[in-house]
Amino acid sequence: MLEGLKIIELASVLAGPDVGMFFAELGSEVIKIENKLVNGDVTRKWKSSSEDKNTNISAYFSSVNYNKTYLMLDFTDLTDQKKVYDLIASADILITNFKPGDDIKLGMDYKTLKLLNSTLIYGVINGYGSGSKRVAYDLILQAETGFMSINGTKESGPIKMPVALIDVLAAHQLKEGLLLALLKKEKTKKGSLVEVSLYDTALASLKNQATNWLMNNFIPERIGSLHPNIAPYGETFKTKDGFLLVLAIGTDKHFKMLLSILKADKIGLKKKFYNNQLRVSNRIELAKELQPLFESKTKDELMPSFLKQNIPVGVIRNIKEVFEKNIAKNLILNEKIEEIDTKRVKTAIFKISD
Repeated sequence: MLEGLKIIELASVLAGPDVGMFFAELGSEVIKIENKLVNGDVTRKWKSSSEDKNTNISAYFSSVNYNKTYLMLDFTDLTDQKKVYDLIASADILITNFKPGDDIKLGMDYKTLKLLNSTLIYGVINGYGSGSKRVAYDLILQAETGFMSINGTKESGPIKMPVALIDVLAAHQLKEGLLLALLKKEKTKKGSLVEVSLYDTALASLKNQATNWLMNNFIPERIGSLHPNIAPYGETFKTKDGFLLVLAIGTDKHFKMLLSILKADKIGLKKKFYNNQLRVSNRIELAKELQPLFESKTKDELMPSFLKQNIPVGVIRNIKEVFEKNIAKNLILNEKIEEIDTKRVKTAIFKISD
């Protein structure tokens, strides 16, 4: 769909390369330029203990690098700098995430490059906005934007999310901005500077947790997988054969249907469970009453009925179990990079049809 576009990627780690991979999946020519003075993107060396230490490719690097051309250059070398300038002169989009001030020091800032290519769309991901020189890391952003304060339980203390989710969400924000800039370019023949900060991305992603404070002065707490406004939602129950099922019961109708399948209609007649707001207030008691009902049945005795009635109940699976299913296998992209067989999950998973 985006065949014919030329994308130069000067970004490293996760967010910027994720944007580059999005365009690569959709047919664009993506040239990833890495700093040869440090042996390329730092994530090439971010390996788990089981990975081959002798290669220059890691699973982490592979996750957001696909269908790209890789060039190792020294931005401080005039010959290499000219190579970068020549590529940018004919590019449609440039993706960057320089440390504050490095873009100007290296002659890779928007004002400089716009002189080479007046229609260039310059995409930049930074940490705390263009006015801040502070270097940003996803974990620190999770801490400083409230995510860690609401993730985990009272017993566990603050916990980071197991994926650098703010980086991933920032990549989505930049993709949207770049696509709009392309639309603008079609209409006006002008380039654009498109900027996304990790900090703004994080705050924009707090959604209902933010409005719980902004509208009600309620400071969200760590309640594990539970939902602050819905019950039973996030409660987890073990079946007779040891599987863990999680509930997402968002309506009174679904709650009654759940109880019907569990043959526990009497629970729904109790005043303290009569509606969602009461169930939120009495969720601990409710969970205690539901647990024996799940423990008396196996997963295969329960799930078919739940699915047939469209009741939102799911089996908690590990990553191995997830990718054993055909629906997940269909999203895997394979590619040989530097003679290493690599795999990753698609970035562009939407479908557009006539």
